[in-house]
This record gives sequence, C-alpha cells and structure tokens, in this order.
Amino acid sequence: MQNIRFFEKKGPFPFSEILKEIDPTKDLAELKNFKVYGIETLINAKENEITFLNSNKYQKESLKTKAFACITSLNLSKFLPEKCIKIDVKNVLFAVTQVSRLFYPNADLDYPDLNLMDSNSIKDMYPKVKFGKNVMIGKDVKIGNDSFIGTNSIIESKVEIGSDCIIGSSVVLKNALIADNVNIQDGCKIGIKGFGFIPIPEKNLRIPHTGNVVIEEGVEIGANCTIDRGSLSNTFIGKNTFIDNQVHIAHNVRIGKNCMIAGQVGFAGSTVIGDRVLIGGQAGVSGHLKIGNNVKIGGGSGVINDIPDNQQVMGYPAVPLKDFIKQRKK
Repeated sequence: MQNIRFFEKKGPFPFSEILKEIDPTKDLAELKNFKVYGIETLINAKENEITFLNSNKYQKESLKTKAFACITSLNLSKFLPEKCIKIDVKNVLFAVTQVSRLFYPNADLDYPDLNLMDSNSIKDMYPKVKFGKNVMIGKDVKIGNDSFIGTNSIIESKVEIGSDCIIGSSVVLKNALIADNVNIQDGCKIGIKGFGFIPIPEKNLRIPHTGNVVIEEGVEIGANCTIDRGSLSNTFIGKNTFIDNQVHIAHNVRIGKNCMIAGQVGFAGSTVIGDRVLIGGQAGVSGHLKIGNNVKIGGGSGVINDIPDNQQVMGYPAVPLKDFIKQRKK
C-alpha cells in the first residue's frame, strides 16, 4: 500500500514564516530564507523539513533525525544531532500545532466528504465488488476484487481497500489504507480525527491530524470500534491481529502482529504494542508507552508504565501477575 496523505499540503514556506508561528527563545534570523517543505516525525523528516521533540522517551529517534530543524525545549536540545537546528520554545505542542496548521490548514476538523456518490451509480467501476443498499463512495476510492461493502456504509475519498475484504453495515472509512482479507464489522468508525487538544485559558486549541490509519492483511475488527488517524505519523494495526467489539484506538498507536484484544479496551495516543500481545476486556493503556512482545494484560487492568517482553500483568496500576496475586492474598 502506498503511504499517501489525504490532506492538501501547502508550502514550501521560508523559515522566517515558520518562526512567526512559534516565537523561539533565541534569534534564528540568519536562516530566514531557507525553504521548509514540511513538518514530520523525527524518523520520517527529510533534510528540508522540520520535526519536534517533546519527551526524552524519544532520545533514540532524535539522535537519528535528518530534519533541518527541530522544535523542542532547552532541556531536550542535547538529544539532537549537532547539524540539526534547535528551535527552543516555551510550549512545544503549541508551536507544532501552529506549524502543522500552516502546512495543513484543513486537518484540524473533519469536514464532510461532499463528493460521495451512491454505489449504484458507479458500480461499473467495481465489477467484482458486492455492495449492500445505500452505500456511498467518494472520489478515487480503490476496492479490491471479491470484497463486500455492507448497507449504509460510507467509504470516503482516496480510501484504499484490498481484495477479499468484508466491510460491515454502517461503517465509516476515511483516511484509511486497508490490505487484503480484512474483516471490519458493523458500526466501526475508522480514520476519524484523534482527540488532540492543547488546553489554554482563552480557548482549547485543536491539534491537526494529518496521518492515516493503516490496517495490514488478515486483521479482524469487531463491531462499533473506533480507530483514530495519526497526527503526523500513522495509526497502525499489524497482520492477523484480532480486535473485539467496542475497542478504542487513539492516534499514532501502533499494534503489532497476531495480537488479541478483547472488548472495551482503550489505547491512549502514541503507544506501541508488540507482537502476539493478549489484552483482556476493559483494560486501559496510557499514552506514549511501549508494550513488548508476548505480553499478557489481564482484564480491567490499567497500564501506566512500559512492559518488557514476555511479561504477564494485572491490576490497577498493572503489576506483574505474581505481585498481583500476593496483593490479593493480603
């Protein structure tokens, strides 16, 4: 699957225009004429783009960035390569939001797709796809052979669906790239804007979400799940992962291969889940965590710390299973 952007991108902009948006703590006027072509994550940024660093959890990625410049705070600048221009600001997320809005002015809200067409009017474009009643399809949608799209579903512009997929009834797909043999059950909403806000006294500020949802081959997603698109990077579901009903997956979450996730589990943003992870029902996983391979998380647990490979945890806050059992015996 091609990694496309669903939002129109503006630019390039002279560095002076970027500086107007972010109010750096030191003068960088000597670079004002340098052209900046975009804002990207630490890993994906090119030499003519800028990036950001807001936590020492991303030291490894920051040392490898190729970005021309990085929006960060003074105490994190030491984790960046010498050649990367450090843009020290008082509020990193506020500055990143302002720059993202400059490049993607329409990405902080989910506007309705006004180019939808009834599938009956364009069924000749998809001769080997079966549609239920009242299915609406946007422009430049790709659907592979032998796929099924259920009644009252909406597939918005540029979405890609592979072959042999089953999309249930009343499903909404936007900003999504879906591989072959994926089963998405009734009522799912995939590719919607994430819950990204900066609380400020005057008015909460929306963070633009310009990423996609990428779903790999063989994934099953239960009824009424919600999966937010990424902010700058993608939200990602790995091969052969099975997700139960009413699961929420926030922006930038990455779930590995062959995972099993029971009903009503919630993932906060930017958490990374390894391969072959099992999570019991109604567990909650906080944001920006790393959960290793072969981890088992008991139902109803609250995960607030990283978990290494091959661990079993339970409780709130989640602790190793042996410790949880000891606590229960007291």
